[in-house]
Amino acid sequence: MMGVGKTTIGKRLSRKLKMRFVDIDQIIEKNEKKTIKEIFEIKGESYFRKIEKNTSLNMLKKKNLVIALGGGAFLNSTVRKEIITSSISFWLDLSEKSLLKRLKNIKKRPLLKEDSLKEDINKIYSERKKIYDHSNFRVKCDTLDLYQIVNKIVKIYENTTN
Repeated sequence: MMGVGKTTIGKRLSRKLKMRFVDIDQIIEKNEKKTIKEIFEIKGESYFRKIEKNTSLNMLKKKNLVIALGGGAFLNSTVRKEIITSSISFWLDLSEKSLLKRLKNIKKRPLLKEDSLKEDINKIYSERKKIYDHSNFRVKCDTLDLYQIVNKIVKIYENTTN
């Protein structure tokens, strides 16, 4: 889900696990030489979802990576199946109320509109949580700080891989 801190948490997590970090949205922006919002505006969401799928599948083939997927990547059944069979996935779950606080600056969020921000967040969250529920692990982030979230994920990861 957008705004939960995937990039921030992923970077810290990768340092702690001594793995390389990749952010799918950043890779797409670099390759396309456009922001995600510009890609949506110029080429449309279906184009973006296609390159998001291909980029995600390409990165999932690599080993020893911490990957921050775009908020919609796990919704793609092919990407989700690859993640479930070859990786360990974490749903960073944040309440709609907390998401609303974090996503006030919506200028770079193509799926959110300023005049319907609360409704957009509620709709996206309720649609996505059914799919995100297929993640290996759900980390409820509302009452945890960055370090607690990272430490919780490290502990789960180490218990799962050892």
